[in-house]
Amino acid sequence: MNTTVSCELHLRLVVSSESSLPVPAGLRYDTADPYAVHATFHTGAEETVEWVFARDLLAEGLHRPTGTGDVRVWPSRSHGQGVACIALSSPEGEALLEAPARALESFLKRTEAAVPPGTEHRHFDLDTELSHILAES
Repeated sequence: MNTTVSCELHLRLVVSSESSLPVPAGLRYDTADPYAVHATFHTGAEETVEWVFARDLLAEGLHRPTGTGDVRVWPSRSHGQGVACIALSSPEGEALLEAPARALESFLKRTEAAVPPGTEHRHFDLDTELSHILAES
């Protein structure tokens, strides 16, 4: 049986050192995909942007800078509060988001209760995933 952990939170899109915009977001973790966290960023009335992150990347980024390439995460402070900075890069552009560290920590703890770190392989059905990939070819 698969378990899903989700949370809604409000991120800040950093526009400049003096300005940021609110970005509602949803995070979803499914034990059927135990290595990943799916993020949905609500960018307009009905517009969304989807990203998938490694759960380990988000967890490590709460404590130290991590990631290379398209996704980088590091701890910081904003207005006296702990935040996780998430830098995203794609061919369409770049974004710097600030996520409240406490909300992210709480979400990650709930995912770790569902699938403890280091046990992801027990929840991943490689044969099923390979059959899906081969069926699409």
